[in-house]
Amino acid sequence: MDFCKDSSAGYLANHMARLFALGLAERIRPLGLTPGQFPALLELWEKDGQSQKDLVAKLDVEQATLANTLARMERDALILRRPHPGDGRVQQIWLTEKARALRTPALEAAMKTNANALGAMNAGEQAEFLRLMRLAIAALRGERG
Repeated sequence: MDFCKDSSAGYLANHMARLFALGLAERIRPLGLTPGQFPALLELWEKDGQSQKDLVAKLDVEQATLANTLARMERDALILRRPHPGDGRVQQIWLTEKARALRTPALEAAMKTNANALGAMNAGEQAEFLRLMRLAIAALRGERG
Protein backbone atom coordinates (compact mmCIF):
# COMPACT_ATOMS: atom_id res chain seq x y z
CA MET A 1 0.00 0.00 0.00
CA ASP A 2 1.51 3.28 -1.09
CA PHE A 3 0.50 6.50 0.60
CA CYS A 4 1.48 9.81 -0.91
CA LYS A 5 0.61 12.81 1.20
CA ASP A 6 0.70 15.07 -1.86
CA SER A 7 -2.21 13.16 -3.41
CA SER A 8 -4.14 12.59 -0.15
CA ALA A 9 -7.26 14.77 0.08
CA GLY A 10 -7.30 14.40 3.86
CA TYR A 11 -3.67 15.38 4.30
CA LEU A 12 -3.96 18.35 1.94
CA ALA A 13 -7.23 19.56 3.48
CA ASN A 14 -5.73 19.33 6.96
CA HIS A 15 -2.58 21.16 5.88
CA MET A 16 -4.64 23.86 4.18
CA ALA A 17 -6.86 24.22 7.26
CA ARG A 18 -3.81 24.74 9.48
CA LEU A 19 -2.50 27.42 7.12
CA PHE A 20 -5.91 29.12 7.01
CA ALA A 21 -6.00 29.07 10.82
CA LEU A 22 -2.51 30.59 11.05
CA GLY A 23 -3.41 33.34 8.60
CA LEU A 24 -6.66 34.07 10.37
CA ALA A 25 -4.98 34.00 13.79
CA GLU A 26 -2.52 36.69 12.74
CA ARG A 27 -5.34 38.91 11.54
CA ILE A 28 -7.75 38.46 14.46
CA ARG A 29 -5.20 38.38 17.29
CA PRO A 30 -5.31 42.21 17.58
CA LEU A 31 -9.08 41.89 18.09
CA GLY A 32 -8.52 39.55 21.05
CA LEU A 33 -9.95 36.57 19.16
CA THR A 34 -8.61 33.12 18.34
CA PRO A 35 -9.38 30.83 15.38
CA GLY A 36 -11.08 28.39 17.76
CA GLN A 37 -13.64 31.03 18.73
CA PHE A 38 -14.31 32.12 15.18
CA PRO A 39 -16.70 29.32 14.07
CA ALA A 40 -18.93 29.82 17.14
CA LEU A 41 -18.94 33.56 16.56
CA LEU A 42 -19.92 33.07 12.92
CA GLU A 43 -22.91 30.96 13.96
CA LEU A 44 -23.95 33.37 16.71
CA TRP A 45 -23.55 36.44 14.48
CA GLU A 46 -25.92 34.69 12.09
CA LYS A 47 -28.40 33.64 14.81
CA ASP A 48 -27.90 34.71 18.40
CA GLY A 49 -29.32 32.76 21.34
CA GLN A 50 -28.56 29.23 20.14
CA SER A 51 -28.00 26.34 22.51
CA GLN A 52 -24.69 24.57 22.93
CA LYS A 53 -26.27 21.46 21.40
CA ASP A 54 -27.26 23.47 18.30
CA LEU A 55 -23.72 24.81 17.94
CA VAL A 56 -22.16 21.35 18.35
CA ALA A 57 -24.31 20.04 15.49
CA LYS A 58 -23.59 22.97 13.20
CA LEU A 59 -19.85 23.13 13.86
CA ASP A 60 -19.13 19.38 13.81
CA VAL A 61 -17.08 19.58 17.01
CA GLU A 62 -17.11 17.52 20.17
CA GLN A 63 -19.30 18.78 22.98
CA ALA A 64 -16.33 19.01 25.38
CA THR A 65 -14.30 21.02 22.87
CA LEU A 66 -17.11 23.52 22.39
CA ALA A 67 -17.74 23.69 26.14
CA ASN A 68 -14.10 24.73 26.68
CA THR A 69 -14.27 27.27 23.86
CA LEU A 70 -17.48 28.76 25.24
CA ALA A 71 -16.00 28.95 28.75
CA ARG A 72 -13.08 30.99 27.38
CA MET A 73 -15.46 33.16 25.38
CA GLU A 74 -17.52 33.78 28.52
CA ARG A 75 -14.34 34.61 30.46
CA ASP A 76 -13.37 37.06 27.70
CA ALA A 77 -16.82 38.72 27.87
CA LEU A 78 -17.80 37.63 24.34
CA ILE A 79 -20.88 35.61 25.33
CA LEU A 80 -23.45 35.28 28.09
CA ARG A 81 -25.30 32.08 28.94
CA ARG A 82 -28.90 32.26 30.06
CA PRO A 83 -31.49 29.58 30.80
CA HIS A 84 -33.92 28.93 27.97
CA PRO A 85 -37.29 30.42 28.96
CA GLY A 86 -39.16 27.26 27.91
CA ASP A 87 -36.67 24.67 29.19
CA GLY A 88 -34.52 25.45 32.20
CA ARG A 89 -32.22 22.53 31.42
CA VAL A 90 -31.07 24.28 28.22
CA GLN A 91 -28.85 27.34 28.20
CA GLN A 92 -28.97 29.82 25.37
CA ILE A 93 -25.75 31.49 24.30
CA TRP A 94 -25.96 35.20 23.62
CA LEU A 95 -23.36 37.54 22.20
CA THR A 96 -22.25 40.53 24.23
CA GLU A 97 -21.97 44.02 22.78
CA LYS A 98 -18.20 43.46 22.69
CA ALA A 99 -18.63 40.41 20.43
CA ARG A 100 -21.16 42.19 18.21
CA ALA A 101 -18.74 45.10 17.76
CA LEU A 102 -16.02 42.69 16.57
CA ARG A 103 -18.17 41.28 13.74
CA THR A 104 -17.11 43.65 10.95
CA PRO A 105 -13.35 43.65 11.63
CA ALA A 106 -13.32 39.88 12.20
CA LEU A 107 -15.21 39.18 8.97
CA GLU A 108 -12.87 41.53 7.09
CA ALA A 109 -9.92 39.56 8.48
CA ALA A 110 -11.47 36.27 7.32
CA MET A 111 -12.17 37.67 3.86
CA LYS A 112 -8.54 38.82 3.55
CA THR A 113 -7.35 35.35 4.54
CA ASN A 114 -9.68 33.76 1.97
CA ALA A 115 -8.61 36.23 -0.73
CA ASN A 116 -4.97 35.46 -0.04
CA ALA A 117 -5.55 31.70 -0.23
CA LEU A 118 -7.65 31.79 -3.39
CA GLY A 119 -5.84 34.65 -5.09
CA ALA A 120 -3.98 32.39 -7.53
CA MET A 121 -7.29 31.04 -8.88
CA ASN A 122 -9.61 32.75 -11.32
CA ALA A 123 -13.27 33.27 -10.39
CA GLY A 124 -14.40 30.02 -12.06
CA GLU A 125 -11.70 27.99 -10.33
CA GLN A 126 -12.60 29.56 -6.99
CA ALA A 127 -16.27 28.69 -7.44
CA GLU A 128 -15.41 25.11 -8.45
CA PHE A 129 -12.97 24.73 -5.54
CA LEU A 130 -15.64 25.86 -3.06
CA ARG A 131 -18.26 23.61 -4.67
CA LEU A 132 -15.97 20.60 -4.39
CA MET A 133 -15.13 21.38 -0.75
CA ARG A 134 -18.85 21.59 0.10
CA LEU A 135 -19.38 18.26 -1.69
CA ALA A 136 -16.60 16.59 0.34
CA ILE A 137 -17.95 18.06 3.59
CA ALA A 138 -21.43 16.75 2.83
CA ALA A 139 -20.01 13.29 2.07
CA LEU A 140 -18.06 13.23 5.33
CA ARG A 141 -21.08 14.38 7.32
CA GLY A 142 -23.12 11.59 5.72
CA GLU A 143 -20.43 9.09 6.67
CA ARG A 144 -20.76 10.16 10.32
CA GLY A 145 -24.55 10.10 10.34
